[in-house]
Amino acid sequence: MMATVQSQQHFFEGAEKLSEWVKLLRVVRCEIISVTSNKDMDAYVLSESSMFVTKDRFILKTCGTTTLLSAVDYLLDLVKKKVGFDKVVDIFFSRKNFSRPELQHCVHQNFENEVSFCYSILSDGSAYTLGRINGDCWYLYTLEDEGVTHPDQTFELLMWDMCPDKMRIFTQEECKSGEEASQKSGIADIIPGIKIDDFLFDPCGYSMNGLLPGGYYITIHVTPEPHCSYVSFESNVPQESYHELIDKVLDVFRPGKFLMTIFANKASIARDTYKTLENQHTMKGYRRRDHQFCCFKNYTLTYTHYTKLSEGTQYSRPII
Repeated sequence: MMATVQSQQHFFEGAEKLSEWVKLLRVVRCEIISVTSNKDMDAYVLSESSMFVTKDRFILKTCGTTTLLSAVDYLLDLVKKKVGFDKVVDIFFSRKNFSRPELQHCVHQNFENEVSFCYSILSDGSAYTLGRINGDCWYLYTLEDEGVTHPDQTFELLMWDMCPDKMRIFTQEECKSGEEASQKSGIADIIPGIKIDDFLFDPCGYSMNGLLPGGYYITIHVTPEPHCSYVSFESNVPQESYHELIDKVLDVFRPGKFLMTIFANKASIARDTYKTLENQHTMKGYRRRDHQFCCFKNYTLTYTHYTKLSEGTQYSRPII
């Protein structure tokens, strides 16, 4: 979930701030593991993913059976009381479809319930499904107003059916710390110069946040168990083309299939990236299965799903 609130002042400071985030995350059913900051952003590694806070934006990513949408009411009440924020400029709630939705808390067991919940709080919104409703798909709820007008973009890769050799790196049997896993896997080299805060769980699992000046971040989360291997990568670093970044991430993780989304508004240099992907039916050893392009108010969204080519398979279209 990403919420943008209208203001030019900072959130409340110091120990009070941390205490309030702890309370909010308790509602969501996760906790803070570590914190890193620069002058533009605070980044929190959580027991179930990550949270980012800037002067006018709040980003919360969760996994497992957390109750992410429970944060919305608490957050709106919190920022109004503490710093006087009284307007939500935009909200993006998105996720891939669950393989075991019955294991989720009631509101998260189906997208219809989630939409009803969002609409009850922020009624000026619309819901979308991209991809195959009888296969892998991706859900989105967002507001219909003009939204953020300064340059804004989000690039996301959701990967699964992961390479077992790569996934072993993210276990305590192979590495003893998050830093070791970041170096050994190649994560530390994806974006040079980034300030990394990483954590290796016991007995397995990995999370990292990386910060760059200007309010830019990357975040990676790895579930390495063979029966449910999964990796998510997200960044708001602006790019005219994400091809090089895609190549680096695929080299690090070697998924069996992946889903890619690119959000960009009209002011972003990433606004035309969809044009470079439109005719790319294959990508670095992967075949495109689904490709959709949507226009929302001030934003464009590119959704693409790829699966790995079989050994020896050749296609006439070039692989980028």
